[in-house]
Amino acid sequence: MSRAATKRNKKAAAGRRFAATPLATFKRILSYFKPYKGRVVFALICLILNVGSTVAGTSMLLVAIENYLSPIVQGEPGADMSGFAMIVGVMAGLYVFSVVMSYCYNWLIVRMTTAIQRSIRDEMFAVMEKLPISYFDTRLSGEIMSCYTNDTDTLRELLANGVPYLISNGLTVLAIFVAMLVISPLLTLFVVVMIALMFLFVKIIGGRSGRHFIKQQKAISLLDGYVEEHVEGMRVVKAFCHEDAEKQAFDSINDGLRDASCRAHTYANILMPILGNLSYVNYAVTAVAGTLLTVAGVGGMNLGALIVFLQFSRQFSAPIGQMSQQVNSILMALAGAERIFALIDAEPETDEGYVTLVNAEEDADGNIVECEQRTGMWAWKHFHKADGTTTYVKWRGNVEFENVTFSYEPGKPVLRNISLVAKPGQKVALVGSTGAGKTTITNLINRFYDIEEGKIRYDGINIKKIKKADLRRSLGMVLQDTHLFTGTVRDNIRYGNLDATDEEVEAAAVLAGADPFIRHLPEGYDTMLSGDGDNLSQGQRQLLSIARAAVADPPVLILDEATSSIDTRTEKLIEKGMDGLMKGRTVFVIAHRLSTVRNADLILVIEHGSIIERGNHDELLALGGRYHMLYTGAAELD
Repeated sequence: MSRAATKRNKKAAAGRRFAATPLATFKRILSYFKPYKGRVVFALICLILNVGSTVAGTSMLLVAIENYLSPIVQGEPGADMSGFAMIVGVMAGLYVFSVVMSYCYNWLIVRMTTAIQRSIRDEMFAVMEKLPISYFDTRLSGEIMSCYTNDTDTLRELLANGVPYLISNGLTVLAIFVAMLVISPLLTLFVVVMIALMFLFVKIIGGRSGRHFIKQQKAISLLDGYVEEHVEGMRVVKAFCHEDAEKQAFDSINDGLRDASCRAHTYANILMPILGNLSYVNYAVTAVAGTLLTVAGVGGMNLGALIVFLQFSRQFSAPIGQMSQQVNSILMALAGAERIFALIDAEPETDEGYVTLVNAEEDADGNIVECEQRTGMWAWKHFHKADGTTTYVKWRGNVEFENVTFSYEPGKPVLRNISLVAKPGQKVALVGSTGAGKTTITNLINRFYDIEEGKIRYDGINIKKIKKADLRRSLGMVLQDTHLFTGTVRDNIRYGNLDATDEEVEAAAVLAGADPFIRHLPEGYDTMLSGDGDNLSQGQRQLLSIARAAVADPPVLILDEATSSIDTRTEKLIEKGMDGLMKGRTVFVIAHRLSTVRNADLILVIEHGSIIERGNHDELLALGGRYHMLYTGAAELD
């Protein structure tokens, strides 16, 4: 297996959490029926009536044979044909009633289980929206997708068929067992011995099958993750002629799924023929023993009782075979449910912040006060726990790092003692080699991750005190990897500010230089985008991302290689618009193209997680250090 595939396997295994016991998982699954208690009771009543009417219909066969059919066959005088017809009619009515109850029961179950499936998906998505970025960094997206598709489908199958069949078959077995005891306790003993043997095979073979079905579910999740990652990176695969290597990695994962599936289905397929043959043996032994008892007249057995008992014997074996089949699907569903609950139980992103961003205005005395209507002026509403007072700080965009140290993994610091001050309206450029820590700095500003040491202040307020939603709402980001959602061009730009009017959306597009190409699209701003905007060029997608940040109108902009996918000609066309976008805002720019940061107010050269040089373009050139070497070509960014 390739190194990349091994890494993917490790990521897929990271953070998997399972319930303490299968029983605890099963109880939690059943808890989703609580909102439907009335329907559950009604469904159980229908189920009981279904089983009861089926067993009663079969039991009436004994009455029909002994009281009516035997005298008719033997030609006894006074045979009651009308009574026989009535019994047959009652039996038919019972079976019809059983069918009606079965329909009502299944109608209720389908609606309850699909509603529960919907609720579980809603719950997963609601939780997923609250999870920290680190959760997604350690898991394959396909593994998460598998929870929404494969795992919820197997869980619904458990709720719709697995549990109901267990209850139905359990009631059937119990009812038939009681009926057989009434007819002949001695013959029932023969059946019990054979059933015990069948259960022994179910335990041995079914247990092995179940373990491999669980492995199969895990392998499917891993395969889903690999395929989704591969589809997303298909251009990279083809660009580097990596098809053969990826095929080998896929074959390895697929072989694992094949082995697990083969073993699981081999045991499952062996089990049913064994149980089927044992049921035939049981039927034959019961028939022989019953015939001997009938001939000997032992235990009050007669021909009618034997016929009915044999019918019950067949009905008794069938539910046990069905239950053995359900064991495997139940184990598969439990494995899927454990992954679903692991996602639902994942630790959400904590937010201890209490400083919020509010609409504000200045009163007659020049004091900042909160107001309900949008004024274009914003302020940080800071409640002071010590004295119970509330102060308002004007939202300006001043960002300060003070001796910040951060590690993604304990003991492996990515940033060391980072200190910087970005004043309102300043353009701060971060340059350095790949992996130096540039993007990490911007990730800390919006608290995608929390620092270990030091402080980060925003307008003089420790960002840990600011609610994350308000903090992130105050920041505009343009990332190197642009992501567009299925929807219109207008909707994708408005994603930066859902309250933006059509005029504001178009103004933002003009500012970003995206308006000309948008108006040449088939439907202009109402052109539908799909597949992450595959019908647009990479540069056009990046322009929409810039427009999305512009419509948010934040005081702080973070541009992470924002123009990396735009050619030089397009870059010059949008330079004026970008200058307008950045005017009056604090801007953090990460760029490999040093020509784009020449006009920055402050350039920070970062290497190995530390700031080794700082100053403007002229100052750093005069310094003759790392920046000078990079700019003159004496050294390269790697």
